[in-house]
Amino acid sequence: MGGVESTDRVLPAFVRLAAHPVRWRLLRALATGDHRVRELVDAVGEPQNLVSYHLRLLRDGGLVVARRSSFDARDSYYHLDLERCAHALAEAGAALHPALALDPAPAPAVPPASGGRPAVLFACTGNSARSPIAEALLDHRTGGRVEVASAGSHPKERLHPDAVRVLRERYGIDVGDRRPRHLDALAGRRFDYVISLCDKVREVCPDFGEHARRVHWSIPDPAISESADRAARRAAFVRAAADIDTRVRHLLPQLVHPPREVSP
Repeated sequence: MGGVESTDRVLPAFVRLAAHPVRWRLLRALATGDHRVRELVDAVGEPQNLVSYHLRLLRDGGLVVARRSSFDARDSYYHLDLERCAHALAEAGAALHPALALDPAPAPAVPPASGGRPAVLFACTGNSARSPIAEALLDHRTGGRVEVASAGSHPKERLHPDAVRVLRERYGIDVGDRRPRHLDALAGRRFDYVISLCDKVREVCPDFGEHARRVHWSIPDPAISESADRAARRAAFVRAAADIDTRVRHLLPQLVHPPREVSP
C-alpha cells in the first residue's frame, strides 16, 4: 500500500474523539455554554448512560472538563475547553499537511454589519468579582463596540479588591470606581446575550425576553478562598480572570455569527 498506514493509531486525537456522531453533537452543544448531563441528554436525544460514556471519553481526551455545581453539589457542569480544541484542530491539520497547521483565525470585528451594537449582560450573585471581570474584559477586547453590563442577584457593597487588582495588573483595566448593582436595575433593557457566571444565579436570573440568548459559564467563585493565605487568594483571581478572558475571546465570533441551535 505504498507505506500508507490505515490503523486508528495514526488518527489525530481530535479526529478520533470528534468523529463519533454522539460526541460531535455533545461538542456542538457544549460550544454554546456549560451544561449538566440531563441538559445534554435533551440536546443530543440519547440515553443518559450513553451520554455519560461519551462525556467520559471527551474528558479523558482533554476536550471537556467537569466542575461540581456550587448550587447543587449533586450536579456537575460540563465545559468545552475551546483552547484545547483549537490546538487539537491545528495538530490535526498539521498531521494531514504542513500547510494546514494554521493558527486559529482572529476574532472578527464587532458589531455585525447588519445592525447596531450587540448587547451582553453578565450575571453572578454578588456582582463583585466574576461578572464585573467579564464586563471589563469584553469591553476591553471590543473597544466599546459591544454594549456590555453586569449585575448580581445579591450585589455586594463594593467590588472585590482582588478583582480590581487583577484587572489592573494583568490587563491594564481600571474598574476601581465601579460599584455592584442589582439585576432588577436592568429590568426592561434589551440584551442579545445573558450570560450567568455562577451556578446559583443561573437558577434565579430574571427573564430578559425571548430574544435574549441564555448562556451559562460555570466558573468557581475566586472569593471563596478568603480563609487561605494572600498569595492563594490572588492566584484564585488570576485563574478566574484567565478562564473568563478565554471565554470572552471565544464569544466574539458568536456576537457576529450566532450559533445555530443543535438538533437531536
